[in-house]
Amino acid sequence: GGGGFTGLAAARALALKGASVVVLEAGRVIGEASGRNGGQCNTGVAQDYASLSATLGADQAREYYKAYESAVQSVVTVIEQENIACDIKRNGKLKLAAKPGHYEGLARTCELIRREVDADVELLSAQDVRAEIDSNEFHGGLLQRNGIQMHVGRFGLGLADAAVRHGARVYQNATVKDWKANRGGFVVNTSKGSIQAGQLLLATGACQHGGLGWYRRRIVPVGSFVIVTEVLPQALIDQLFPHQRAYVTSRLIGNYFRLTPDNRLLFGGRARFAMSNSSSDAKSGKVLQAAMVQMFPQLAHVKVDYCWGGLVDMTSDRLPRAGEHNGVFYSMGYSGHGVQMSVHMGRMMADVMEGKAQANPWKDLSWPAIPGHFGKPWFLPLVGAYYRYQDSRH
Repeated sequence: GGGGFTGLAAARALALKGASVVVLEAGRVIGEASGRNGGQCNTGVAQDYASLSATLGADQAREYYKAYESAVQSVVTVIEQENIACDIKRNGKLKLAAKPGHYEGLARTCELIRREVDADVELLSAQDVRAEIDSNEFHGGLLQRNGIQMHVGRFGLGLADAAVRHGARVYQNATVKDWKANRGGFVVNTSKGSIQAGQLLLATGACQHGGLGWYRRRIVPVGSFVIVTEVLPQALIDQLFPHQRAYVTSRLIGNYFRLTPDNRLLFGGRARFAMSNSSSDAKSGKVLQAAMVQMFPQLAHVKVDYCWGGLVDMTSDRLPRAGEHNGVFYSMGYSGHGVQMSVHMGRMMADVMEGKAQANPWKDLSWPAIPGHFGKPWFLPLVGAYYRYQDSRH
């Protein structure tokens, strides 16, 4: 179930193995997080690498970092093999230190990453960063060269076309109501009728309907929001973003931004700890515009042409989860770093479903329910208030 990057990548991989594959999507393919994100596809874990290494140990942290490296390569491989025109750009990611203390943290992280796992990262001083980005807001940065940017809508439709071309059948507006185990595997009941399946893969992200109670108690759906400006003059682009990288800031409630191929600035972030709907998206758009102008006063009079939101499937430790529960395979919980990992895990879960359990990089992670969480995230405003407090202190 699920017609996002995970489900479609798994469908393509399984069809290439000769399996009979059906994708069931409640809405339209890539209509949720897969088609609503900022189009950044980079190496590196969602957490600070030094903290992850201290918590899990050097070996495990290295393996997880390498999983994201492999995931970026998975995306590139699919694009090249299927010849998907999705405006791919390979300019790396620059993480910007929002405070002097954040720069010190990035320096420690950079040293550890270089020593342990990836020599192709570079620490930039405040002066170096001014040559990268024309803003007074930042105190240095961490440049990771292994990263791409792309148009996720074009990539997603190209991936869906590829899956179908290789023999998968994709049903849109087919909401999965429930499933029941039987002698042949499972009978899956949908809004369009029932289907018999030998194996099931749930790739449902932050889905808020259907029989997903076990998963919803383990995933917090958090709204993430994006604005896109009008077309910017080339001279302004050359001044603000001469290297046109993918950019992220170091705050807990941070921002991410990049230039689109038609010279607009795409600027996103959590903005408000709220779910996504039309009024929430509009309020969040105003918050994002204010943050953009604070960072780049040169954009004070630039119009915003587009604004949208979507749900991020957050786990409590921001590491993905994949495996098998009650005979059903699943992969989700990408926690805002899903562009690369969802595509990669679709491919990996096709191997797992074939009996190759070792293909799953997240197989050893336990996944307890989040205490007090039953699917509706009543506590999001409290989390937002806590993060804002932490951002003001550290």
